[in-house]
Amino acid sequence: MLSERYTYVDVRSESEFAEGHPPGALNIPLQRAVGDRLVDNPDFMSIVSRLFRTTDPLVIGCRSGGRSHVAALRLARAGFTQLVELRHGFVGARDAFGRRLPGWSERGLPVERGEASGAYARVLERVRGEGRG
Repeated sequence: MLSERYTYVDVRSESEFAEGHPPGALNIPLQRAVGDRLVDNPDFMSIVSRLFRTTDPLVIGCRSGGRSHVAALRLARAGFTQLVELRHGFVGARDAFGRRLPGWSERGLPVERGEASGAYARVLERVRGEGRG
C-alpha cells in the first residue's frame, strides 16, 4: 500500500517512533508522554487535517493496534475516507487466546531507527510551514 501512494501515519509516542518505524512514516502521536504517563495530544486532529485532505490514503499504525484503532475512528468521524488500520501494529499483538499476531517489524518489513524526516518535531515544522503535501 505504501508503494501505492498511501502515507503511513505512526500515532505512537516520539520515543517509540525513534526506536523503529516504517521508512517514510510520519509520527503524529495520538498521545504525548508527560512524566511517566501518556496524555491525549490535543493537536492530533488539527495536524492531520493540515497535512492531509480527507480523501488522501492513509495507513494508521501504533505499537499493537489500540491507539491506531482510536485514531482511525476519530479520523473517520472527521470525514477521512481512505483509512487503513494496521491492526497488529508495529511490534504485534495477541489474540483472545494469547497467541502472537505479528506486527510490521515481526514480519520482517523494512524498519528505520532514530531521527527521521517523519519525526514529530519535523512534522510540526512542516505544519507551520507548508501544510498539505
